[in-house]
Amino acid sequence: VGTLKPEKKYEFAIDFTNDPYYGKVDSFNQDYVIRSQAKKSTNSFYSYVALSIINKNERFTFAVLPVERNKTKVDYLTYFIDLIEELDFNIKVLCLDREFYSVDVFEFLQDKEISHITPVVKRGNAIKQLLNGRKARSAEYVMKNAQRQEVQLDIVIDVKYMKGKRGKYGCENLGFVVYGVKWPPRKVSNVYRRRNAYESSYRMRNVVKPRTSTKDVTFRYFFTIISFLLRNVWIYLQKKHFTIVKPGPITIDEDKFRFARFILFVEEWLRRKLRIQLVVQCLR
Repeated sequence: VGTLKPEKKYEFAIDFTNDPYYGKVDSFNQDYVIRSQAKKSTNSFYSYVALSIINKNERFTFAVLPVERNKTKVDYLTYFIDLIEELDFNIKVLCLDREFYSVDVFEFLQDKEISHITPVVKRGNAIKQLLNGRKARSAEYVMKNAQRQEVQLDIVIDVKYMKGKRGKYGCENLGFVVYGVKWPPRKVSNVYRRRNAYESSYRMRNVVKPRTSTKDVTFRYFFTIISFLLRNVWIYLQKKHFTIVKPGPITIDEDKFRFARFILFVEEWLRRKLRIQLVVQCLR
């Protein structure tokens, strides 16, 4: 946090990440095991929600919380927004996971007047028709929920030609709910892509995350925090020691100090600190 500037406006992201769980659900963990779409041969997960900065060269994770069944997404948003204010940062825009696509969330953010971008979930004929076109455009949409609550949304739609990417051709309509920013569709899409770039941090986290079969929610949460902290330390070291000295914006020579090399250094330090025996005497 000390490397960041107080009162500066940053782009933040809030994301969910799921850790597969293969054990039984009982009274000790029933509030924390979340059912979701099947992945890696299970539909049970320990889920975590994380707050991060997505500005280039400053992609630090500030907080990670375990997802609980009795908490709403607005509860997590409230906690993270209060934390940002406590750290004396300002929100340029908040990029949210699709999980936050709901009337309650959008009402809360509009009441707080917080700029945000959230991808549109293609649910219902009206949205599907809205996301069918060949030109970038904007539209208004009234979102409703089962409780007959509704909220007025501004939708921005960026259109990209696939040209064989992912084996697809033709137009791809990328719809986003936007509030508090007056950007053209392509800029909205590009800013949100920075959040997608941050998702590589989850792959890094999976490399260093301790493997465990424990049901203990506290232990699992502790291991999750450690994995995010290791990535934060690596980003800090890159920024401090591998920045190219030149005029203009900050440029980091990432090839000089890859995450895999950093982890090797950490493992070697632990071996020496714990005095792990590497030599054994043979009997014959």
